[in-house]
Amino acid sequence: MILTTPSCIKLYLPVVISLCALMTIPSEFAQAASDVAVWISTQDGKKQLSRENDLLWQEPCPCDPMVIFIDPGSKFQSVLGMGSSWDHATCENLFKLSEPARNEVLKRIVHPVDGIGMNLMRLCIGASDFIGEPYYTYDDLPAGETDPELKHFSIEKDRAYVIPVIKKSMEYNPDLLFFASPWSPPAWMKTNGALGGGKLKTEYYDVWALYLARYIEEYAAEGIPIHAITVQNEPNMAHKDYPTTLWTGEEQRDFIRNHLGPLFVKRGLKTLVWCWDHNWNNLDFPRTVLSDPAATAFVDGTAFHLYEGKVDAQSELKKQYPAKDIYFSEGSVFNASGALKMADIFRNWSRSYNAWVTLLDEDRKPNRGPHKASATCIELKKNLAVEYRQDYYIYGQFMKFVQRGAFRISSGLQETRLFNHVAFHNPDGSMVLVAVNAARTPQPFSVTCDNVIFRAELPGRSVGTFTWMP
Repeated sequence: MILTTPSCIKLYLPVVISLCALMTIPSEFAQAASDVAVWISTQDGKKQLSRENDLLWQEPCPCDPMVIFIDPGSKFQSVLGMGSSWDHATCENLFKLSEPARNEVLKRIVHPVDGIGMNLMRLCIGASDFIGEPYYTYDDLPAGETDPELKHFSIEKDRAYVIPVIKKSMEYNPDLLFFASPWSPPAWMKTNGALGGGKLKTEYYDVWALYLARYIEEYAAEGIPIHAITVQNEPNMAHKDYPTTLWTGEEQRDFIRNHLGPLFVKRGLKTLVWCWDHNWNNLDFPRTVLSDPAATAFVDGTAFHLYEGKVDAQSELKKQYPAKDIYFSEGSVFNASGALKMADIFRNWSRSYNAWVTLLDEDRKPNRGPHKASATCIELKKNLAVEYRQDYYIYGQFMKFVQRGAFRISSGLQETRLFNHVAFHNPDGSMVLVAVNAARTPQPFSVTCDNVIFRAELPGRSVGTFTWMP
């Protein structure tokens, strides 16, 4: 769904943000010491990561509007990464292009200088609903047959276009990390004998754990390390028309505690485990997993989607389990109003942001599942032209400048529905502020530090990134 801005809201109070630090960025983005470099993308596409005039630090003035103080020394979560997905639909569409054209698109997605620098990509363990070919797992068998020793396990179908896309993207960005999610075990492991709906039979818990371990090991043999997995994509979703599998919190707790975790230890796998991997509206599920001492010992954190509930659920869970990390694993945001939500995802403790599906065609295909798709940030036209939509550039306002290992820093937020911001302290000592104005009208604001200030203004429905050096 494309979010829109209510037309009845015309004017918002200016916002002032207080920040200070050092910035080191790629050479083509460098600016003179102590100047503030600015990039802006607008929803109407008139500015696309547009480099604006540098801003200068000035003396504060009593006429400056309300100040929001930020404490750069007060750090919260570190950033693991930001990106989207190398889902089957995206990879299939990429392979409709000539090799040079395909490589150019990959470069513009993941390259930190020539692209927007996506550095964390989600992979599908088997097929999701966004695929052009029939759904598959890595051990599909005729009805009535089983394979408890996984003698027929094979990732061969991924070699057609998924693995080649992953490997090429790693050439353009060697710092890429990958996490992976399954949509369904093989049908013979399930209570209903089908990929759509049903549950994993308890007698196959050990086999399913081995299946996931085999996936990690087979991908590692291809030179593709899997940083983390989730046990199940959307475990509260059951639908007969695409791969889905129901889990309760108790079932996932027992599976991780008694089967998956011990097997990973036995096989020496360092891949992390994230629980839940579904919406903000059901915290009881991850609580059930994280409250069990034996299960939580194998769990790095909780992954969330955005389709139901409110983002502050992330903070609620983090407060209850401060030693466990929060990740945002699926949910595309659209336009400047979506960037407001993206900022809030980080303001509520997430270490990551991943959009879902990177490149569909102009008919929003391939998509074999029942869920309608919005236009993706990159779109393939019928004539095989590639369009980089405004959301691609809005994502770049975050992804291109916030480094892996950056810490979100303390920032008070002015209460206004259509202006938001989030600030990061990069590991090289640099500082990044991303500000979002989803109002129709321009939004003036100021940034102050150590009794000096710079003043800026964002156009209506735009996202701005501000970086500086002392």
